[in-house]
Amino acid sequence: MQRYQFGRGTYEYYAEPTAVALVQYLREQLYLPMPWMANQWAPQLNERSFPATLSELIAECADNGQKRPTPLILQYGEGDYPCLHRVIYGDSVFPLQIAIMLNQPGEDLTGGEKVFVEQRPCLQSRAIVVKPELGQGMIFPVHHRPVRGKNGFRRHPMRQGTNAVASGHRNTLGVIFRNAR
Repeated sequence: MQRYQFGRGTYEYYAEPTAVALVQYLREQLYLPMPWMANQWAPQLNERSFPATLSELIAECADNGQKRPTPLILQYGEGDYPCLHRVIYGDSVFPLQIAIMLNQPGEDLTGGEKVFVEQRPCLQSRAIVVKPELGQGMIFPVHHRPVRGKNGFRRHPMRQGTNAVASGHRNTLGVIFRNAR
């Protein structure tokens, strides 16, 4: 991560998530309720709708040249953190992703809280800090979310990162539903 100035720590994409049955199962099963939410947001943001199954989304990605799987493991040791960022790879972007905590805060690590920053047009940005427990998943926007304003819905850009790990190790499974180029 340091090489690209993304922060400190490591991440590794699953080259073939179907080879790891649990990762593939989670990706397929966790996707099932996601289109409902994404398709609620789509008309509010004047965006397209999304398919009901992961296989349909992956086929769309392939049609756009996005064939690299995106599930990944993120690992952070003492002092490590990812900078605030958005995870957008290619033209086919699914608006939601999930991060699953693989360690027990307070036992395996201190610090390392998940941080989201919502950029609110004409207002100050707002930080949201989440402290997931072992096995808990967080569903969050990839790049923006709809917020009702007085003239209809508008986009509020979102960025995500993690507070520095103070001690121990933090491991997270990132479940990103679309493929990358």
